[in-house]
Amino acid sequence: MVRFENVGLRYGMGPEVLRDITFSIEPQSFQFLTGPSGAGKTTLLRLILPALKPTRGLINLFGHDVAGIEKDTLTALRRRMGVVFQDFRLLEHLTTYENVALPLRVQGRDETSYRAEVIELLRWVGLGERMHVMPPVLSGGEKQRAAIARALIAQPQLLLADEPTGNVDPTLARRLLRLFVELNKAGTAIVIATHDIALMDQFDGARRLVLGDGRLHVYD
Repeated sequence: MVRFENVGLRYGMGPEVLRDITFSIEPQSFQFLTGPSGAGKTTLLRLILPALKPTRGLINLFGHDVAGIEKDTLTALRRRMGVVFQDFRLLEHLTTYENVALPLRVQGRDETSYRAEVIELLRWVGLGERMHVMPPVLSGGEKQRAAIARALIAQPQLLLADEPTGNVDPTLARRLLRLFVELNKAGTAIVIATHDIALMDQFDGARRLVLGDGRLHVYD
C-alpha cells in the first residue's frame, strides 16, 4: 500500500529532519509509530498522506510514485485513506452526524444512500445518543470518537491516527484501541502515532516504527 525508499525531508536550507527513511505498510497490517516529542511522527504521517513531498527518495502510494502524481489521481488515492487528526478538526457549526457524514457529502452521495450507515457507525463508536449535538457540547473523548467515525465512514483501506488517545483517560484509551483492533480485523491497515508506551504494550501483535534522531527503526 505504501512504500518509502531512502526518503529525506528538510525545510528550506536547514538540516534534514527525516533522513534515509525506508519502510512499507502492507494491506491489513497494524503498526504503532512512536518516538519522543518532536521526533517527526506527525511529519511522517503527512508524508504518507501525502500533504508533504520529500526532499529526496521515493514514496509509492497504492502503486503510484508520489513525485509525478496528478492532482485528480492524488485526490482519488486520499479517499482510500482515513485520517484522525490530533486536534479533531470537527466543524463546530455541524452536528456530530453531519461531521461524520461530511466525507460522503463531499463525494456527492445522496443522504438517503448513507444515513443508516452513518447512524450505525455512530452507535458502534458509542455516540448514538450524541449524533444531533454540536462539537462544543461534546467531551474530549466524544470528539475523538466522532473524528474516528468520520475517518472510517468512507471505509478506507488505510487509517492514519495522530495521537488518538492523547486527550482521553486510560479507560477510554483502551476502548479506542479496541475499536482500532476491530477495524484492523475487518481488513483496514492501521498506523497509530503515539508516545503512550502503556497503550502499545496492550497489543503485542502490532509492529513498532520508532523515530529518533531523524531515522526510523522497524521492530516486528
